[in-house]
Amino acid sequence: MKTSSTDYLLFKRAFDLFFSLFVIVFVLSWLLPVLSLVIWIDSRGPVFFIQKRVGKNGKMFRCLKLRTMVINADADIKQAVEGDPRITRVGRFLRNSSLDELPQFINVFTGNMSVVGPRPHMLADDLRFAELIKGYDERSIMKPGITGMAQVKGFKGPAPDFTSVFHRYQWDAFYVRNAHMMLDVRIIFDTFTEMVKIIFTKEKPVQQPSAIPMVRVLKAEPKLGMVNN
Repeated sequence: MKTSSTDYLLFKRAFDLFFSLFVIVFVLSWLLPVLSLVIWIDSRGPVFFIQKRVGKNGKMFRCLKLRTMVINADADIKQAVEGDPRITRVGRFLRNSSLDELPQFINVFTGNMSVVGPRPHMLADDLRFAELIKGYDERSIMKPGITGMAQVKGFKGPAPDFTSVFHRYQWDAFYVRNAHMMLDVRIIFDTFTEMVKIIFTKEKPVQQPSAIPMVRVLKAEPKLGMVNN
């Protein structure tokens, strides 16, 4: 079943509801209090970081994350970079393991996100990327996801150059055009496998991206600042 299939989209939403409710009841109910306490002990401030991000068809929504940085005035305008001093000790582990994304299962349950889909960006980044890459808005045809095709293909964390940003778009576009339930299941399995490996081996995720053929003609390559998920 492809993206345009009504049956697939209905089944995807039903899966999102069931899976997110399961995680909220059986995982977040006990894990969030534990992580919240650890975050609060490590650095004072709110446990959650709530940021407006771009959702399906360009509609804005409030994306939930566990706070991984010290309180700072640049949190909504300056993306994190490798070795960013704003990231706390606990925050570094949460980011590497993707545990900071767990509250987004609440976003999935309320219908703003899906378990699988293109990762949502801040509005400023989304507008900038749309100017640089022809057809970039194609990503927003589907709901943004907690995990996605680009992430399991190695494009996770800071993107130091235009090429890495463009390749993320390529994988997102590939997913939007070829989405089906078995692909979603595979992405979830790959994400869970990597998360478990990082948590129990304390192995830092290494970006070893896979590329696919160009799917769009792009403008002249500009210099680009760091980009995060």
